[in-house]
Amino acid sequence: MVISQKLLNPGEEILVSTRTHAKVLILPIITLALLLAAGVLFQIKIDNGTAQLVVWGVIGVLILWRVVGPFLVWLTASYTITNRRLITRHGVITRRGHDIPLGRISDVAYERDLIDRVLGCGTLVVSDASTNGQVLIYDIPRVEETQRELNQLLHRLHGGETRTHEGH
Repeated sequence: MVISQKLLNPGEEILVSTRTHAKVLILPIITLALLLAAGVLFQIKIDNGTAQLVVWGVIGVLILWRVVGPFLVWLTASYTITNRRLITRHGVITRRGHDIPLGRISDVAYERDLIDRVLGCGTLVVSDASTNGQVLIYDIPRVEETQRELNQLLHRLHGGETRTHEGH
């Protein structure tokens, strides 16, 4: 479970709890491999111990910035649908959240490009009745299944009204 139980109200049940699809980690993993390969290459080519330390120091900083940072962002983002609301949380140092009561959701759609279809994820597009308009939740695993579950929940909540549609 991605979200803490202490964030739920009494009687609130989690129906879907997920984080961003792991595809967002592909580039950081490639970056890690390239940085380590560069470090090993410099280690072999440079005989100077001080220069080697400087190179590994720079590589260490780049790994923190381009690998560890994105991993922490991925690790701390969560998307939860309960029987009462849609909850989004993200941020490493500064935490941000967005809660939309299900009663205010007017439309749910999804979008999947070719890569998303291959990887089994997509963008969930949630429209609410507020002035904010739409909330885009990127790279949701099994986005069609999530959209369908939210659709069924809204259908029950709104007494059978059809208020959602599928994306393109």
